[in-house]
Amino acid sequence: MQPMTVQEIAAAVGGVWRNPRADAPAVSAVSTDSRKIQPGCLFLPWVGEKFDGHDYIEGALASGAAGCICARLPAALRPDKFYIEVPDTRLALRALASACRDKFPIPFVQITGSVGKTTTKEMISAVLGARLRVYKTPGNFNNDIGTPLTLLGLAPEHQAAVIETGMNHFGEIRYLGEMVRPDIAVISNIGDAHVEFLGSREGILQAKCEILENLKPGGLLVLNGDDALLDTVQTSFRTVRCGQSEHCQARITELIDHGVEGITCTVTTEKDVYRLSIPAPGEHMAYSASMAVAVAEELGLSREEIIRGVGGYEPAGSRMQVVRLPDRRLILDDCYNANPQSVTAALEVLAKTECGRKVAVLGDMGELGSLTDQAHYNVGALAAMLGMDFMIAIGGKAVRIADGAAESGGTVLHFSTKEEALPELLEQLGPDTAVLVKASHAMHFEWLVEQLKEAYD
Repeated sequence: MQPMTVQEIAAAVGGVWRNPRADAPAVSAVSTDSRKIQPGCLFLPWVGEKFDGHDYIEGALASGAAGCICARLPAALRPDKFYIEVPDTRLALRALASACRDKFPIPFVQITGSVGKTTTKEMISAVLGARLRVYKTPGNFNNDIGTPLTLLGLAPEHQAAVIETGMNHFGEIRYLGEMVRPDIAVISNIGDAHVEFLGSREGILQAKCEILENLKPGGLLVLNGDDALLDTVQTSFRTVRCGQSEHCQARITELIDHGVEGITCTVTTEKDVYRLSIPAPGEHMAYSASMAVAVAEELGLSREEIIRGVGGYEPAGSRMQVVRLPDRRLILDDCYNANPQSVTAALEVLAKTECGRKVAVLGDMGELGSLTDQAHYNVGALAAMLGMDFMIAIGGKAVRIADGAAESGGTVLHFSTKEEALPELLEQLGPDTAVLVKASHAMHFEWLVEQLKEAYD
């Protein structure tokens, strides 16, 4: 965070400085967690469903915070700290982040979508990074806490910002977009993720399209042109559709799948032709790459820079990470999150992997509402139809994965917990075997990956 005086902070958030003094220090960091206080930072107490950060103000100040923004003042104010009173600390954090964003006259790219937001963010950042110093959302800081904290991290050396925004309710993308105010908006796709809260895919489309409400006049909209629902979006903004369909302005052709080694494809735009080599598995990676081409062209990068940037892409976190172990053992670590579309893509990668034996370890998928039962059954059936040699289903909802696999002729075992499943998984990961590990983040399947690595690395 760029240093701000207490007067600047109070003005930005529309707050009242309750104990003003001339020697109050400027601050250059903000924390919403009293356990992670940096000396001299600003503490902003967050109010959650089961906690109220205001209860930890005294501890945060004692740990070195210079002052706080709060909606509920402590009974006594310390003379050596500052206190800015606001009606709502959540809105204050948004206002502070928005004020910080205003200081940076650089292009902002905002990304949303049901599947592949982080992959698309990483790909666009990799491509823009071939020329520019890019600031990007760290990890999955894409919600109403993470996005403002991300924006507060902007620094003078940054030449472009790529901001990922997620949601599971109406209004959230609008809320985040009011901070980001993008020059370029990207929607990766419309899937079933969060349908439990949004009612239908049409509801998901409506929620994702809130990104347009804060796209700057004259800005660029980048869409997945092969997504049937996104194809219905009509807007006055300049629009580039990316995909394999003939109507796409960034069209993917000559797509060749090299299994775990990645893919190659050609992306043709109105300006140029790009022969791309993407060092990550899965044909879906071509969509992130084509979107990155569209964004990079808008910002003036050359063909050579774009090709080099795509080639330098690295997956983030447990997103189709290829883990190689002795005796041709292979783990496809894609356990960061899961929904029907991403599980389908991951199973297709496993099916095309060259190895002697293929094992799919699949767990519960969350926030699918009325689709839960059928969606789990369908991915189990798909795994069997794709020729998996063995399947392990883990979790309460995953019972239906096992049902779908068994009724489609597959060999499958179901376990209630990952701890119960581990001995069987260790036995299944023999030489010349590839194992896909995938489930929603709440299942914490990264533990399984670590256990396998420890056993065989």
